[in-house]
Amino acid sequence: MKEEQSKRRALGMGLEQLFNTEVLDFNNIENKIIDETPKDEIVELNLNELMPNPYQPRKVFDEDALQELASSIKEHGVFQPIIVKKSVKGYNIIAGERRVKASKLAGLTKIPAIIKDFTDDEMMQVALLENLQREDLSAIEEAKAYKSIIETMRLTQDELAKKLGKSRSHITNMLGLLRLPLNVQDMVLYGKLSMGHARVLSKLENHDQIEELANKVVNENLSVRDLEELANENTFARKAPVNKPKKSKEYKHVEDAMKEKLGTKVAISDNKIKISFATKEDLNRILEILNIEVE
Repeated sequence: MKEEQSKRRALGMGLEQLFNTEVLDFNNIENKIIDETPKDEIVELNLNELMPNPYQPRKVFDEDALQELASSIKEHGVFQPIIVKKSVKGYNIIAGERRVKASKLAGLTKIPAIIKDFTDDEMMQVALLENLQREDLSAIEEAKAYKSIIETMRLTQDELAKKLGKSRSHITNMLGLLRLPLNVQDMVLYGKLSMGHARVLSKLENHDQIEELANKVVNENLSVRDLEELANENTFARKAPVNKPKKSKEYKHVEDAMKEKLGTKVAISDNKIKISFATKEDLNRILEILNIEVE
């Protein structure tokens, strides 16, 4: 019994460390879970016991792609188990919702699964990473995924960009879409407006004008260039660029050295050192590195 508990704690710490690595990679996380799960712990769960991950960013699934996956599952079965968390009324899908939907289309009643006792933050991060790195999310779904990761992991846009291998400007542009009116966001979500259209609209200030132009794009099938020309007219108010104060580079070499040593964000300003941590376990890890004992 003690060995099992120790093993679970060790695995939990392993996952915790994976979420705090320099580069976030869903495949690494999933492979670690599968590799460290004994074969006899992979179970067959009834599909009707499974519920979507509440943190699933994807709202629209490509029906053609699902049918294609369903055909493959009919012929070859489900190759890779899904990952779930036990809930009060069944199981929440942490990773593999497309496999679940396709399995139902294929007429299956059960699916191989690995049950993990993840925290809510870990559930969110796995779901977001799977979709960001494996699926073609709409621009709005992608933007919401970035916002969620930034908030739950307490990252800056720069740090998120590095962890996901994206440019800082890409992250900034995507997050800017979330300032669009909700009905315009829905147009992007359901493919009525392209990412290019949305980026042009996100630079405008007045919501009524944004909605007017969005409807014009849809009704008149305007190109991104057409929209840019319209948006550049003086009648449309544009957002003023934000000029951020330049950060002093006096202590940058110290910040970099501490970041490398501690494996987390470190900021030095106004004669203060700010060390970021994601969870209690991450804080304990940092304290161990600093050789600080807390009763």
